[in-house]
Amino acid sequence: MADHVDHVLDQWAAQRPDLDVSTMAVLGRLKRLVLVTDAEMRRTFAAHDLDRGSFDVLATLRRSDPPHRLTPAELMRASMVTSGAITQRLDRLESRGLVTRTPSASDGRGVVVALTEEGRALVDRVLPDHITTQQGLLAALTPERREVLADALRDLLESLGDRTS
Repeated sequence: MADHVDHVLDQWAAQRPDLDVSTMAVLGRLKRLVLVTDAEMRRTFAAHDLDRGSFDVLATLRRSDPPHRLTPAELMRASMVTSGAITQRLDRLESRGLVTRTPSASDGRGVVVALTEEGRALVDRVLPDHITTQQGLLAALTPERREVLADALRDLLESLGDRTS
């Protein structure tokens, strides 16, 4: 069964048979996959009056060790966004009572971001729906094929310098 990317590859093969465009098979599908999966996840988050960025902050705090507190810099590293983006997310979440920002006890200039009880309850409600959405998106793959794909993607990301810390 051919997909859109196969069609693009066939067109390039006809127009530029001198080029090896096989990399487009992977990267083109990854791009299309991101578009499809993002749309589904946005719907899940919207059902809980959240966007992806807000969920990311709440989930990052929730999966950190109790008492679920991190600095804005730690949140920025975990979500790979700019300090301005983190500030905007924190402003929105704080205005909704989902997080608090308090002065750091160890650094008088810094702040610590913490989940409120309401924030924790919200992320705990959203997470099962988020996982269900992800499971639906990957339903066409067996657990074994998901593992092979996850391993291959990890290898690729590591080869491009994407590592923790």
